[in-house]
Amino acid sequence: MAILRVRVSGTTANLGSGFDCVGMALSFHDELELELVDDPDVLEIEVEGEGAGNVPQDDSHLVVSSMLTGLAAWGGERPGIRLHCHNRIPHSRGLGSSASAIVAGLAFAWGISYPGADLDLPELTRLSSLLEGHPDNAGAAVWGGAILGWFEGNAVRLVQLNVPPAISARVWVPEFEVGTAGARSVLPDSVARTDAVDQAIAAATLPMALQRRHDLLWAATSDRLHQAHRAGLMPSSFELMTALREEGVPAAISGAGPTVIAVGTREQLSRSDVIGAEGFARHDLALGSGVELTRR
Repeated sequence: MAILRVRVSGTTANLGSGFDCVGMALSFHDELELELVDDPDVLEIEVEGEGAGNVPQDDSHLVVSSMLTGLAAWGGERPGIRLHCHNRIPHSRGLGSSASAIVAGLAFAWGISYPGADLDLPELTRLSSLLEGHPDNAGAAVWGGAILGWFEGNAVRLVQLNVPPAISARVWVPEFEVGTAGARSVLPDSVARTDAVDQAIAAATLPMALQRRHDLLWAATSDRLHQAHRAGLMPSSFELMTALREEGVPAAISGAGPTVIAVGTREQLSRSDVIGAEGFARHDLALGSGVELTRR
């Protein structure tokens, strides 16, 4: 029987000022193997690592449901499924586990629908963004590296940022979870004009700061739209982020939280060494690669 394998990166979104438009893949990876069997009624799911014992074992499993959506979109027939997931991306921590699962499921669907064909990354970006709702997360998982992504109607616009190897990330992952829906619900419908102007300046600076003006990263990762409003959902994360920024570290809440992320040069990230972070697991990460599909 055919076996498909997918490797997909976790992601971070927003990076402070880039709310809903700047995403970055990180070197947390999920590795998934799909064995295709003749009987379409077969559905077996095995999960190791993150989410083991907590994720659904039926068609509502996010990888499986995304694969079925992709098969319907691209004309593939549902096979029997034996899916093995080795998950390293933390769940419900603001590190793109949902986007990565959607991209993985769609990559499987493409491999079934178009055997022997390379992944169509723009099409994968389009459909994964529609399913996930955020091109910054989905686009980063598809392409790797750092991207600027947004919707224009139902179309996805995406710009890859040329971030040099000198830039890496450090994340602090807490034990508790925060759901994206809950984090969205506390955001206000309007903001003060001064906050909007400050946010526009920082957001306009962020792509340049990531690519070549690394000295501007601290200012470019500041935020006036979303992080303070979510502080009550993750007080320890907000406190840690604030302490890091007071030391000159370009720190932000990763996605909807509660993970804290810092991006920058080795010297910029080393400023965080003086900050204690009890209750958080620290990881040093490189930028992640784009989704990979292999067949056997």
